[in-house]
Amino acid sequence: MSTSRPTILLFRNDLRLSDHAALTAACAAGRSVICLYVNDPHPADPMGGAQRWWLHHALSAMAAQIAQLGGQLVLRSGPTQTVLSQVIAETGADEVHWSRRYTPKAVAADTDLKTQLKAQGIRAESHAGRYLFEPWQVATKSGTHFRVFTPFWRACLAQLDQVSPALPIPADLKLYRQLPSEDLPDWGLLPTRPNWAAGFGPLWTPGEAGAFARLGHFLSSRAHGYAEGRDFPAEARVSYLSPHLQMGEVTPRQILASLRRAEATGDIGERDATKFLAELGWREFAAYLLYHTPSLPDVEFQPKFAPFPWRDAPDDLIAWQHGQTGYPIVDAGMRELWQTGTMHNRVRMIVASFLTKHLRIDWRTGLVWFHDTLLDADVASNAASWQWVAGCRADAAPYFRIFNPITQAAKFDPSGAYIRQWVPELSALPDRYLGAPWQAPEAALHGACVRLGASYPHPIVDHANARSAALDAFGGLSLKS
Repeated sequence: MSTSRPTILLFRNDLRLSDHAALTAACAAGRSVICLYVNDPHPADPMGGAQRWWLHHALSAMAAQIAQLGGQLVLRSGPTQTVLSQVIAETGADEVHWSRRYTPKAVAADTDLKTQLKAQGIRAESHAGRYLFEPWQVATKSGTHFRVFTPFWRACLAQLDQVSPALPIPADLKLYRQLPSEDLPDWGLLPTRPNWAAGFGPLWTPGEAGAFARLGHFLSSRAHGYAEGRDFPAEARVSYLSPHLQMGEVTPRQILASLRRAEATGDIGERDATKFLAELGWREFAAYLLYHTPSLPDVEFQPKFAPFPWRDAPDDLIAWQHGQTGYPIVDAGMRELWQTGTMHNRVRMIVASFLTKHLRIDWRTGLVWFHDTLLDADVASNAASWQWVAGCRADAAPYFRIFNPITQAAKFDPSGAYIRQWVPELSALPDRYLGAPWQAPEAALHGACVRLGASYPHPIVDHANARSAALDAFGGLSLKS
């Protein structure tokens, strides 16, 4: 293969230039690099609407970054194999590099792509970079894969010193330019009629620079007290890095390095750092589970849960989706999701429990809604989290653990600041009634201008009755065995 020929770097959810193993390999032997992103009409893992908004702005940021370095981000539409063949014919490129993907459909698609390219005499190489560990690098002493998070993460921590340092942007980077490229706005990634993403822009800065700004802000001003504060949605003690991680604008290795530096300077304490690192571990574990259990998004991990009698309740589902359940902490979370593209992690558990336990609506229905509305929608994390809340993952919460949305609101939003922000029609209620406005005396409701059934809905289910019905349904599956 001639070093005078260019090589193609196929971008997917790895929209960065630093710590990019595929880019580093593509630069080897002084080759010029064609930066290519393909808008495939049949992607292995289709994006939801919210993530398509992010993709538009992430590609725009990436194009500007590459242009500053004298190169070009080439945008093409069509089947990936067809587009690659076109670019190869136009440029004489004889190598293609990309970052490895791990979902079942993506693995199959990339395996097929590699086979087709090699049959054409094209070198095709995939590279790590999305996780601290490849899914096959962590195993039990007997060589099997872990089913439970704690021993999995303990095994990861034992190998953490073996994680390679993050890679810099290649110093010898030579970028190919002047290829025909499509116009990003023509891809229609942004919602217009209506523009339901209007609230996203002021909150988010997609792109590699935005990811590092977010990471730096978290470590310098939000990380202190993370271990406890992360459970309180009004305190904003979380990193908000997950959309950047999902689009590959920052890597776990880069976060780990920044975390260690912050520990050394005292910006974050050991307990907070350990907890934050464990959250990266949850992301690793979700990908690990999906890799070893490809049916995770579709089938209960524990088969004994499969016969569960889920309800077909379209009106209840709509009320949940629109934040009109009559339970303020649930409604606050669902409205936050719709308006910002994210939801606080504690509240995600509350709303997921409400859907699967109070309403007894299939967890896969919630998974689909989250996939479409979350900016950080990730096939593995979404599936693993929903199965955990529903109780059917190997290390899930016990089936009889049913989040009480009233006590959860009182415990984790004691001042009512979170509920007041997202459910403003209740903002004048005294704190003690915010989690359960139907328990407020008529005088308190009147004084707060709250009319149940008019300005704010009555609860669509009674908590005690819903809990009892859920326990009966789960108990009927003989889950204690």
